[in-house]
Formats: sequence, C-alpha cells, structure tokens
Amino acid sequence: MSKTIVALEVTEESVRAAELSLGRKPQMVAYGEVPLPPEAARDSEVLDPGTVAVALRQLWTGARFRSKNAVLGVASRRILVREYTTQAMRPDLLREALPYQVQDLLPVPASQAVLDFLPLTQDGDQISGLLVAAVSENIELIISTLSKVKVRVQAVDLTAFGLARVTAPLVGAEETVATVHIGDHTTQLVVSRGGVPLFVRILPIDVATSAVRRHDEALTEASLELVGGNGGSVRSRGAIRATQPPGVADLAARLRSTLAFFASRPNAAAVSRVFVTGAGAAAEGVLSAIDAAIDAELRVISLGDVIPMTTPPPGGEVALNLVGTVGIALGEARK
Repeated sequence: MSKTIVALEVTEESVRAAELSLGRKPQMVAYGEVPLPPEAARDSEVLDPGTVAVALRQLWTGARFRSKNAVLGVASRRILVREYTTQAMRPDLLREALPYQVQDLLPVPASQAVLDFLPLTQDGDQISGLLVAAVSENIELIISTLSKVKVRVQAVDLTAFGLARVTAPLVGAEETVATVHIGDHTTQLVVSRGGVPLFVRILPIDVATSAVRRHDEALTEASLELVGGNGGSVRSRGAIRATQPPGVADLAARLRSTLAFFASRPNAAAVSRVFVTGAGAAAEGVLSAIDAAIDAELRVISLGDVIPMTTPPPGGEVALNLVGTVGIALGEARK
C-alpha cells in the first residue's frame, strides 16, 4: 500500500500536484507544475486529452512522485455549490434520493451529474448542508486522461473544501474565517469554522497572473503567424484581453458583496479574518484593492504557512497555487 497520496488540479494554464505523506501529521514530500498550451484545458475540464496526458506524464516524471494514487480537486464556474435543506435520512438513502430531489436545480439531467451533499446542521427532521453538482462527463474525461498515464483517482473533492481544511490550524476552533483562492480565471471563496465549510462561492474572474500572460503571448504569436500565412485577420484571446480592464476592481467588489451576503444571513457569525492565496494574490494591485474593499483582517498565506515540507519549498506563484492543492490532499492523507 502506498504511503503517500497525490492531489492534482487541472487548470487552463497548467496541471499541478502535491504529494503528501499519510498519517496524523502529513508532510509534503514532492510537488510539481507543468504549463499547458492554449486550448488544452479549462479549469477542471480537459479539452485535448492527448496534450494533457503528455503534461501529466511530465509532471509525474519531473516531480518524482512516488504514488500513482491521486485525489482530484475540482473548481470551475460550471460546478454548482449551493445551500440545500432536505428530509433527514440515512446517508445511503439520501444518496439514492438526492438526484430526484435536486433535478430542478441542475443545469443538466441528474443522470449526467456527479452529486455530493455535505450535511452541516439538523433541525428536527430537516437537515441542511451544501449541495455540490458537477457535469459527470467532465469529471470522467479527467479520470480517463489520468488513466492514460496509469494514475488512479481515489476520490474527487471540491477545491474550496480543501481551502477550508488547510486553513483550520491557523485559527481558533470557533473562529469563522473566509479563505479566498484567486486563480487565473476562477476565484473561490469559502467561509468556514473549524475546517468545516459553511458557505462557498465560485466567481469567474480573469486575473492577469504570469501564467495568463504567457498564454496570451502564445496566442498572440499564433495569431500573427496565421495572419502572415493567409493574409486574414485573427483576433486572439490575448488581444481581446489587452483591451479589457484587468478585473482587479471587479474582483474586490464581488468579494465584498459576497462576504456582505453571507453576513446578512440569519444567525451568520462575523468573519473575523480573510486568508488570501492563489497566483492572483501576487498580481499587481489585487491585495490593495481587496484590503480597501473588505473590513476584516487580511492575510496572504503561502505553502510554508500550511504544511511542513521534506523538500525545498517552491517560491512565487507556485507556492500560492499549491495551498489549495495541499488542502485537497489533506482530506485523504489524514484518513
């Protein structure tokens, strides 16, 4: 039996993973990130399985991961996360009933969705918690792509749940905090207490990280080659982004409104502080904009703040991105 577990994320810009030792006090023993070419993937969606498989093979070889067992972290604007209340029943019966109960809430037929329910509170015969729904085809395609490089998926976890898990040791057990992972195209916000997620929002916002800039440069070069070759006109995604505002003000405003929405709910506990991580935290103007927009204490966290390491730590955006990845692995490593 393997003594480590690898947590993996597929984003539009890269595939990244962290390997943790198993047990009560996990340590990170290896990590890696491999860039993806344009149009190979979106956040938690594989568009070109062959290209992504090549990157995954490079990732496992380059990082020298010991294990071929992985837990897959997913985070996408196409994943539904919402509060849901239903009749209390045995977990196995709830799993059977859930597809019929939530069909009207889903963007696809229940038969085409992967569903999960995290129970949080019970009032009489009613149980409330977080409903998570993802398109099964997208998840299955990632799993089949991993199988091409002989990686076995042991579990699928919402990255936001990993973020709640990884920041729990940084605060008191009864303290309510928000953790924000600012990715290249998707920002995740989770409010949690004692590592238990209470509220999740996934916000589709582009942020000018260095990975995004590299992608845009590659697309611009490709479009110029096409223009030179056929005399036509191609406007790349990079060229389009160059005419748009960087999204910093929008990001800060949406985080503020999301936290205000949580605070307005009945019996909502006050958020005492906000942890920020992800590559977008290093983008120009992001932290100052968020700090000006929210009232709670703001703290940026990197990999060294959340996990002991037996390997030299990464720096820069990699160390910020891997915070959520480690949180995904912790769910399996501590079992």
